[in-house]
Amino acid sequence: MSTIQPELPTRILLVDDHPMVQGGLSACLSFYDDIEIVGMTHDGKDALEKALALKPDVILMDISMPSMNGIDATEIITDRLEDTKVLIFSMHDSAEFVTSSIQAGASGYILKDTTSEEVYYAIKAVAKGQTHFSSSIAKMLIDKPAKDTSQKLTTREQLILTHVAQGKSSKEIARILNISFRTVEAHRRNMKSKLNIESLAELICYAVDHGLVDK
Repeated sequence: MSTIQPELPTRILLVDDHPMVQGGLSACLSFYDDIEIVGMTHDGKDALEKALALKPDVILMDISMPSMNGIDATEIITDRLEDTKVLIFSMHDSAEFVTSSIQAGASGYILKDTTSEEVYYAIKAVAKGQTHFSSSIAKMLIDKPAKDTSQKLTTREQLILTHVAQGKSSKEIARILNISFRTVEAHRRNMKSKLNIESLAELICYAVDHGLVDK
């Protein structure tokens, strides 16, 4: 007589550089018997190492992190681990970030202001090979798809531009992203060259127009 094997819990790796976010996610997900958190980290490079070692079913991935951003980490992880799905969990709601995440191999994208129930639903959906996007993200992709041009900024440039538009100095940005001051300055020069922009005001206008910061 055959017996029905119980469904194994979905194994999760949490990746976020904010301890309060990690703690909140861990607490919320601990209420679900079919979710098992196998690891947590605050760093993109460490996320890559943990993913290769633990081989989780789903990685809940932030974007803005030190050492390696979440989109770059997603691209490497999804290339090396076919059975591991990545669900982006971010405060960034611009079409360019979302498009870059999808191109990197992410199976979904949800915002940090979502409910714990949606986080759970999204995790279970991508674990089954489906996709899941926050409703506002899905609507944005339909209404205003990101432009694909030869002048498109890289993920790192988008992150730096977001901080620039928020009024942060190159020194502050270098500290936040754990890169050198000279690297930040080089990215700023490259962005101006790519976009044919001269002033800081024009850079900020570009960031606002492309949804990298709120109007």
